[in-house]
Amino acid sequence: MTTYTDKGPKPIAGKFLAFDHIKLWVGNAKQAAAYYCSRFGFEPLGYRGLETGSRKMASHAVKQNKIIFVFESSYEPDDQEMSVHLARHGDGVRDVALSVEDIDAILKIAKLRGARIVKDIWEEKDDNGIIKMATVQTFGDTLHTFVDRTRYKGRFLPGFVDVPIDPITKILPPVKLDFIDHCVGNQPDNQMEPVAKWYEESLQFHRFWSVDDTQLHTEFSALRSIVMTNWEETVKIPINESAPGKKRSQIQEFVEYYGGAGIQHIALNTSNIIEAVENLRARGVEFLYVPDSYYDMLRKKLKSSNTKIIEDINILQKLKILIDYDEHGYLLQIFSKNVEDRPTLFIEIIQRRNHNGFGAGNFQALFEAIEIEQAKRGNL
Repeated sequence: MTTYTDKGPKPIAGKFLAFDHIKLWVGNAKQAAAYYCSRFGFEPLGYRGLETGSRKMASHAVKQNKIIFVFESSYEPDDQEMSVHLARHGDGVRDVALSVEDIDAILKIAKLRGARIVKDIWEEKDDNGIIKMATVQTFGDTLHTFVDRTRYKGRFLPGFVDVPIDPITKILPPVKLDFIDHCVGNQPDNQMEPVAKWYEESLQFHRFWSVDDTQLHTEFSALRSIVMTNWEETVKIPINESAPGKKRSQIQEFVEYYGGAGIQHIALNTSNIIEAVENLRARGVEFLYVPDSYYDMLRKKLKSSNTKIIEDINILQKLKILIDYDEHGYLLQIFSKNVEDRPTLFIEIIQRRNHNGFGAGNFQALFEAIEIEQAKRGNL
């Protein structure tokens, strides 16, 4: 594991603030939004569709604290862009939108450094003000939309209308997920380094953390990862690629079923992972299985370290929550099973206690858990 302390030169201009929202293209936006509300504890945020004057696309936005997901489906049977995208990739993340300041400067630099501009700066407005946006192409068919909210005070975006509170939120236990911790982009072979360089050059990001296949491997598979982040280190995007192994890795499986590079999982941060996971399980979310031997080994390792885990390890073991630690602190994490039929997208729940890593100590346990599921699918 390598942590990069040299952030490189400070960005010339512009500022990335946070993940603004995640847009997913799906076959049925209404049903997908309802799934994330009932299973993951989101609440309806806004709707844009035929009734609001949107003739081509239905958009359902859901929110949980600072996390916003937007699900979109096309009304038009001949919408080539979305139909081709869905046929190739299945339901998945189309756009990782980022909140920014000084969008003009950010886009100017991206243009000068060769970024592909999908849509140049445009404005949308309503009674709450004006939002400026621009969209660039990143890896595969994934996009980044820059969202400048400097002059906007609305709940989400112009064109979206408020929707009633979902009555299911009064019945099911609250999950209390707080913000998007990171989004992971899986790459085909030998594409990790070029993608990392794209973030360095086009978005003025820097390398935050990395591991290679000498550290992350099982008997069957391995991966390499570089985490890219903005200057303030509030937007983290791990870039993963497979490494040679005896059998098909989870990265290879993703790339084959997704049809190229794309977002493999979204990590959602919580301040109380035990309560969150208990309530997610009560809502029907399924998580990867971790054998008890992992916790037996963990207890032995912790005895010889100075790390003190506040949470009850017996409860963490019961819930199958993973623990990674270093001399500064620790993190707790758990991974859902795939949230759709293709083995492509899943959700991570993470809690940090003075630990900025990405669970390198858990990768073997995670890989082995994923390989169990891959074997069930006949894809290992």
